[in-house]
Amino acid sequence: MQQKSFVSTHSFKQSKVAIATFLALFGFTSFAYAEEENSSKTAVLNTIQLRAQGNWLEDVTAKKVFEHAGARTIIDRKQLDETASTTLKDALRQVPSVQVQDNAGTAGSDLSLSFGVRGLTSRFSPRSTVLMDGVPLAFAPYGQPQLSLAPTSLGNISSIDVIRGAGSVRFGPQNVGGIINFNTREIPKDFKGTVGLTTEFAKNGNVKLSPNAFLGTTFENGLGIALMYSGTQGDGYRDDNDHNNINDVILKTAYSFTDADKLEFSLHRYDAKAGMPGGLTPQQYAVNPNQSVMKNDFFEGHRTDGALKYTHQDDVNTFEVLAYHTDTYRNAVMENQAQNAKTKKLEMQLRNAPRTYQVSAIEPRFSHAYALGNVNNEISVGYRYLHETSKEYIGRSAFYAPNSPVITQLDGYSSANGKTTAHAVYLDNRTDIGRWSVTPGVRFESIKTTENFNRLNANNSVKSSITPVVKSNEVLPNFSVKYAVNDQWNVFANYGISFGPQQYSQMAKIDGDTAVSQTQGLRPEKAKNYELGTHYLGNGLQAELTAFYIDFDQELKRSKINGVEEWSSLGATKHEGFELGVNYDFGQMYDVLHGLSAYSNLTYTHATAAAGIRKGKDIPLYSRWVANLGLGYKVNQWTVNTDLFAQSSQIATNKDDLVIEDDKGRFGRIPGYTTASVRVAYDFSQQLKGLKVAAGIKNVFDTNYFTRSSDSIYGKYEGQPRTVFLQTSFDF
Repeated sequence: MQQKSFVSTHSFKQSKVAIATFLALFGFTSFAYAEEENSSKTAVLNTIQLRAQGNWLEDVTAKKVFEHAGARTIIDRKQLDETASTTLKDALRQVPSVQVQDNAGTAGSDLSLSFGVRGLTSRFSPRSTVLMDGVPLAFAPYGQPQLSLAPTSLGNISSIDVIRGAGSVRFGPQNVGGIINFNTREIPKDFKGTVGLTTEFAKNGNVKLSPNAFLGTTFENGLGIALMYSGTQGDGYRDDNDHNNINDVILKTAYSFTDADKLEFSLHRYDAKAGMPGGLTPQQYAVNPNQSVMKNDFFEGHRTDGALKYTHQDDVNTFEVLAYHTDTYRNAVMENQAQNAKTKKLEMQLRNAPRTYQVSAIEPRFSHAYALGNVNNEISVGYRYLHETSKEYIGRSAFYAPNSPVITQLDGYSSANGKTTAHAVYLDNRTDIGRWSVTPGVRFESIKTTENFNRLNANNSVKSSITPVVKSNEVLPNFSVKYAVNDQWNVFANYGISFGPQQYSQMAKIDGDTAVSQTQGLRPEKAKNYELGTHYLGNGLQAELTAFYIDFDQELKRSKINGVEEWSSLGATKHEGFELGVNYDFGQMYDVLHGLSAYSNLTYTHATAAAGIRKGKDIPLYSRWVANLGLGYKVNQWTVNTDLFAQSSQIATNKDDLVIEDDKGRFGRIPGYTTASVRVAYDFSQQLKGLKVAAGIKNVFDTNYFTRSSDSIYGKYEGQPRTVFLQTSFDF
């Protein structure tokens, strides 16, 4: 009955959503058009120059975002610095439709990154292609596209580029949730150095330090070099969210040996370890939401990667070859309570899951701009060969009684060796006809994934094994169209099919003591993506309004069944809604308001099961409404920023679709909440050149909020309480 009440209170019929979205879209565009008509009835379009754009992810500006025929947001270094963003999670919360999950379950450390786009699952960010300088961050982009170890840090990032649609042709797989590219700090033309430190003081007295440093220059012979570091050390806002030790180092070089040719090389090393505080039962949470009963849990990992890129760009051609190799290790150590098969008692057991992954890839791309009469075109073709391997292991100790010494000797439970070879080819052609820009395209993916899955004896000998193989050959069309009403306003629409190959963890499982294949019951995911929207850029206003619809044919769900975590089919799902993003400089309106600016995001999402017994019911762990509002004021050497964030309630359901809180805190309703943050900065450059100092407070009103997890580290997880931070930086 409770579930029925929840749905009836918060649901809207699809027709009403469509009508409301259309009216909002029409109203916004009509307003923009009327304003432009009044300001300049004779406005004409800028002449479109015949030049190959090439790689979408290079040199992203507000103008490029405006010209993109799809929903797209760029967060630059200035916005990262001036808002109360001390982590990548804080930054991503400023993007429309991106819902960031707080640390929970086996994603409960500062090493992980969990976000979902447009109602898609957020645990470890599995349905978005996440890149850093164009190189995938996931351990294995095809076989394990997850970020339980997210090898990047805010201090090394210059901007975050989020493409939420129309990206399935050039990038993939796993792009139903879009493309997110973290751009690292650029090599400067002249010598430049920066050192900085962010210090966070949690409510429980814990202190966390996040230092960063940058040094770079370009020599007269054209050789550029930059060395950057970002890290985190100290303790978080919960007990046993401790011993954070994250170190992220990047070396970048670039050499322009002609005006049109450039060679770039980067080397990256990420090392990290952090405690996982674990979840709480409702009773434990009521006593002290900061406490931890998981004293021995931690997560660790490291990654080494290198990338080499050659680029040739002239007036009409862009040719690029990117080659990269990544080597990743991650391990989770967890203490769990389980039933001893011999004594039939609930006892403790220590478990670990060390895994290693290696990925090698090469990606050539070519774009050519050409004219047919008065019609300008750009044709682009690209290819990627990628090979990845994985070695996964699970170890378990003998059982021991609660509150007794921990048994650290771990015996074999299961192992798996995976391998994927993938070929991808894309072709698209942009045609500009007057005010219209039309881009049809197609991507072809050919994938072969093999996994040798073993059930082990205690001495690590093989008890049983199975070797499932999955082959996929997918043709993925994409089509986008844009109409430029004038220089400052355009309207766009796009359609594309996204594809998610079957992952290693979805290919086999243990049934009793036997390894069995899941390939018969599960299959790769496919989704149809639709967007209709509008952009406006001019007169101090940057705005975007987009209506979206995602039709999933079969969405896979990770759950715990009979004490064993495994994948099952959630069936068809539908995700629909709209998103609005606005940035405005009030100084463009009145001189007296110079220095005052604002940004606001509003997203409505309705994600439901489209088939089966849960048809029409909400998907777990997403909010229908998410909103941001930020104000900034800069006067002389002072800068003041305030930010509000709000999200509506969520549900965490079990297999019976109940939302009543259970005794372990795994299932039940998750209330919505609102938080406020403030930051005040002062630039001392007039007194001491390069020195800047800022202080701020996250969650100013100490709002209590939480999330839930039903994986192996289940329970309720408190959100970040009031936290004070101090930032200092010195440029030289």
